[in-house]
Amino acid sequence: MVATNILSLYHLSTTMTTTKPPTNPTSPIPDHLIHQLQTIRATITHLTRHPSTTTTTTSTIPPELLLYTQLSSIASSCSHHPNLLHQYMNYTPFATCPPPSSAAAEPLILRGCHPLPRRRCFSLTPNKQPSSLPTNPFSPVPEYSILWNNYNCKSFNCFNSDMGFDLYKERSKLLTYKTELDLPISQLIDIANKSNTVIRLALDIGGGTGTFAAQMKEHNVTVVTTTMSMGAPYNEVAALRGLVALHVPLQQRLPVFDGVLDLVRCGHAVNRWIPVQALEFMVYDVDRVLRGGGLFWVDRFFSKGVDLDKVFGPLIGKLGYKKVKWAVGKKTDSSGVKHGEMALKRNGKPVS
Repeated sequence: MVATNILSLYHLSTTMTTTKPPTNPTSPIPDHLIHQLQTIRATITHLTRHPSTTTTTTSTIPPELLLYTQLSSIASSCSHHPNLLHQYMNYTPFATCPPPSSAAAEPLILRGCHPLPRRRCFSLTPNKQPSSLPTNPFSPVPEYSILWNNYNCKSFNCFNSDMGFDLYKERSKLLTYKTELDLPISQLIDIANKSNTVIRLALDIGGGTGTFAAQMKEHNVTVVTTTMSMGAPYNEVAALRGLVALHVPLQQRLPVFDGVLDLVRCGHAVNRWIPVQALEFMVYDVDRVLRGGGLFWVDRFFSKGVDLDKVFGPLIGKLGYKKVKWAVGKKTDSSGVKHGEMALKRNGKPVS
């Protein structure tokens, strides 16, 4: 919004001066331009810092809108994080962007400062480019294709094998049934067939390195994965596997048109640590992009048992979807046992 208005002012100033003889470059800025800049600045301040407790405005500005300006991808949110913005924008124009580029960007993106205004430096790329890439999404990807200076780890062996970088281990994921919380892809396809639902296009929210997309590729289903790097090269590995990865946070509006997807899956990244308001925005945005009869798969959402019953279960239930599968079990890892967390497996279909 700021960039558009500045460009408009630039256009106004140039068109007004083209018909006049050149003036002294040191002459003061015309009063009408100063007035317009002050108006733009006042408008932005009004939108981003309007007190929600004022009785005269809460009746005209929905509180959800005020909250959303702090959560969504609105560039004006950058004004709330000047230190991070200064760190990110500290570069030499028309030179190479300083490393680590993505590591500096993500803290801003997660706070709603996206898209970012850095436009005049050149992105780093690996020194060595692969002569060919594997066609099998479960084949090892070349480590030299990763910009390791963005991360503390300098090889895939540094990461926990459960993080998605062990592609040999990823080959067997989402294929087997061990507990009621598991939903093998074969069962997902069977559920879709019994519901007369065709799965062609899908979105995997918080899908890590894209293993769900890779498995569905075997069934001729196109899956786009949203993922953040968060200290590990999730986006890069997903792309090297030949998958489409969108570098967007969970609170961003899904970059998909209304009612066009057959399936939306929420991966392990969607859990109780997400603010309830942001999670509610996301759930209703899922409903926006799903077509009638599409499937919404909440895969192993975990929270404390009491919160699942009183907060998250009712939140998901607001959609009014028909329950195809609903399974709840104890989260058995060390964190789950410590916090008394429960895992939810839900697969729902919108009521037509």
